[in-house]
Amino acid sequence: MHDLITVPKRDQRRALWLSTLAFTTCFAAWTIFSIIGVQIKKDLGLSDAQFGLLVGTPILTGSLIRLILGIWADQYGGRLVTLATMLLAALATYLLTYAYDYPTFLLAALGVGLAGGVFSVGVTYVSKWFPKERQGTALGIFGAGNVGAAVTKFLAPLVMVALGWKAVAQVWSLGLVVMALVFYLGTKDDPDLAARRRSGAKPEPLSAMLAPLADLRVWRFALYYFFVFGGFVALALWLPRYYTGVYGLDIVTAGWLAAAYSIPGSLFRILGGSLSDRHGARKVMYWTFLGSCACTFLLAYPATHYVVSGVRGPISFDLALGPIAFTVLTFALGFFMSLGKAAVFKHIPVYYPDRVGAVGGVVGLIGGLGGFVLPIAFGFLNDLIGVWTSCFMLLFAIVAASTVWMHAAVRAQEKRAHPELRQPKDLPEVEALRAEVERLRARRNDNVVGLRNPIGVPAE
Repeated sequence: MHDLITVPKRDQRRALWLSTLAFTTCFAAWTIFSIIGVQIKKDLGLSDAQFGLLVGTPILTGSLIRLILGIWADQYGGRLVTLATMLLAALATYLLTYAYDYPTFLLAALGVGLAGGVFSVGVTYVSKWFPKERQGTALGIFGAGNVGAAVTKFLAPLVMVALGWKAVAQVWSLGLVVMALVFYLGTKDDPDLAARRRSGAKPEPLSAMLAPLADLRVWRFALYYFFVFGGFVALALWLPRYYTGVYGLDIVTAGWLAAAYSIPGSLFRILGGSLSDRHGARKVMYWTFLGSCACTFLLAYPATHYVVSGVRGPISFDLALGPIAFTVLTFALGFFMSLGKAAVFKHIPVYYPDRVGAVGGVVGLIGGLGGFVLPIAFGFLNDLIGVWTSCFMLLFAIVAASTVWMHAAVRAQEKRAHPELRQPKDLPEVEALRAEVERLRARRNDNVVGLRNPIGVPAE
């Protein structure tokens, strides 16, 4: 990696903050269906499963394209790739206004999803400007661009109520164009690309970029990101629908309350990056998973009506989360997810400094797929089970499984590094009994060998 000591601080700051603003704008466009999709659902008479597919389709495109965009950012530089991606996403967002039925809306949504691919480009670009000991904080600041989801939830309902959903798409497409030009004109090529151009070296081939993907650890990081990012995006898309369906709120109020989840799920990513730099990404991941397990468990409990046989007759009561308690719990869940998003990407430039684009691309791809698959699963579970909290039941199952796998992997790694950890840890009395059993077993084996070989002929 290029020597970063000689890089001007001004260029570093511009690269970081303009990348963050560009990603914020892209994320706002990427999640546009979380608001306009509610109106489109009413206009077209869609089921919950169809609505989940509609809001998840942009996430599919933005996820699948992340791998190749991350590689291109390594090969050709993040500035050019970001500019091209944002302009294409702006065109697709504007063309969304010409959709007229469900298939054409799905087709348009595929194009809008290009905006989500900017994430892997930005991770590659930003990480090249900072040394390892500062990459966690820098990537945490960049990742706070997830707050674009909250921007859409705050502003899009107001624009939609005043001017209609088509105006939202038009304004958001204009924002993408303006921000793309500001980013490109305000930044410089990253130090690695600049050094490679001065030396005349060619970009590495695609096969070399993809080599680290054979490492199982990459896919473990991807699973973590499936929950912390995919789950975040899925809920950012689903919560306005949840608030209107469960609590009967209007779309403006639902969007604002859903932003109470999106904001901590984005801004606290900066804290997650800083904590990962200071305390280690592994410890932060434990905090993330344990806190998320607690939140999703409480959120998963369905509204229930109880009748208890009391001394003076039946006693009935209801147990359910009100909108305030629900919002507080989603706020806490968003906080823990934000820590985890930063911690996952703290690992990548440390373990794979020369392959950030490819590894970050595949991790972002799997995480983004969570944002596509989960809203569809939420809608399917609603249609199948008929319980609103089924979405949180699914999230609890995912985070619990991730916690178990992470702990097992960490323990296995610790035992490889420190063989003494493999020794039994029972009470002294149990250890003495085990040692006596092993001694008697060895003595018995020696006696058997002696009976089979009475004259001392070597055994085969």
